[in-house]
Amino acid sequence: MTRVLTGIKPTGDLHLGNYVGAIQHILRMAEDTSQEIFFFVADYHALNTVKDAKQLRESTKRIIAAYLAFGLDPEKITLYRQSDVPEIFEITTILNAVTPKGLMNRAHAYKAAVDQNAAQGKVGEEADIGVNMGLYNYPILMTADILALNAELVPVGKDQAQHLEFARDIGGRFNHAFGETFKLPQGFISEEGAVIPGLDGRKMSKSYDNTIPL
Repeated sequence: MTRVLTGIKPTGDLHLGNYVGAIQHILRMAEDTSQEIFFFVADYHALNTVKDAKQLRESTKRIIAAYLAFGLDPEKITLYRQSDVPEIFEITTILNAVTPKGLMNRAHAYKAAVDQNAAQGKVGEEADIGVNMGLYNYPILMTADILALNAELVPVGKDQAQHLEFARDIGGRFNHAFGETFKLPQGFISEEGAVIPGLDGRKMSKSYDNTIPL
């Protein structure tokens, strides 16, 4: 049985892009008896943007309720909240020690933040203004999410393929140094994983405020 991992950040209410890009695909996967599905709410990932603890808790509840309302059957999958698995964060600390800084410098989210600063004339020592370590180390925590479960397959959108590359790179570095410990995941991009345009033509995202809510 193939172990599959997927998740969502509780950074706000669900929108059409979530449904087309993730929800309907998860519902289909849950019906495949050849796959063992793990689905988690990535509440610690959300801390980069959500600073209100009450809001984060409420968003987490709404996300789970919405997925259940769409037909996700908790009897067919393993559903959990990221913060309820402390081992993920222990593994993150360990992976920090084998991850080169240069790899994180290439992360799309970090580069986008630096480019945005550069566009505003913030360069040199100001290039990293507004970038916290949660954003910078985001790929390492995501790698820990995957490796902690020994996930074999991770569905991703085209804009998320780099996360799988990083997970394989970091996991491979650990295995090379300490012996074969983690399974290196495979990713796949399906039609459901395609980028859905928002109201302004860019990727539909709460960050761009261009979503169509469900």
